Amino acid sequence: MIQLKLVFELENTILPLEMERVIVSFLKATIQNYSNDMFERLYSKKRSIMKTYTFSKYLPDATFCNQTIQLSQNRFVVFFSDSNFAQLLEFYNAFVGMRLKKYPMEHNSMKLIQIVTQKRHEIADNEIVVKMQSPLIVRRHDGKTNKDQYYCFHQEEFSEVVKENVVFFVNQVMPELSMEGFSIVPVKGKKVVVPNFGTKIDGNLGIYKITGSKELLNILYLAGIGARRSSGNGKFELLW
Repeated sequence: MIQLKLVFELENTILPLEMERVIVSFLKATIQNYSNDMFERLYSKKRSIMKTYTFSKYLPDATFCNQTIQLSQNRFVVFFSDSNFAQLLEFYNAFVGMRLKKYPMEHNSMKLIQIVTQKRHEIADNEIVVKMQSPLIVRRHDGKTNKDQYYCFHQEEFSEVVKENVVFFVNQVMPELSMEGFSIVPVKGKKVVVPNFGTKIDGNLGIYKITGSKELLNILYLAGIGARRSSGNGKFELLW
């Protein structure tokens, strides 16, 4: 099991507040540059596509302002993982193709300067304690009104809706995988407000206990947990 560490160099130290949007745009441009077939497989507008990857970002000494993020240096890091190993290899090759190419953003530009493969230990237990590295988005969609409701860790329905999100993901990518015994319990949750493509939604950081089969936990470890994972949410690290 591996994840990719992507190191970016910036033209200056000021980033847009909604940096996840920039990274998603970069990912799409990276795949389009690499393979039209892969781009169609992942981003076709003709159908809804369940992604198996997620990412988190590290912004050194970040100061968050109204519309921008100020860094202490002109570099930042993205940690990228995918539960589909064959697809992760494709992403790796695609990132190689974008290395040292300037990618524009508002009032700045970024350049991928380093790609590092990092080993991740396989989960061997049925219970883990994790720390969210990017917000856990917990969403329930109402098909009648076509509206989304987002949940925070302190709400009674939180754990139930997380399970709904995980069940929906598993049914799309690996329907034979058992969800028996899955649960999530907040240990030390924190509510955050997440910019999301022009809107703001509730998200969750902090520490959580997750229970489930080893196979399921390992998939979530690489694919992320919750909703909007491919937009830079739901990525966690193991505490034990």
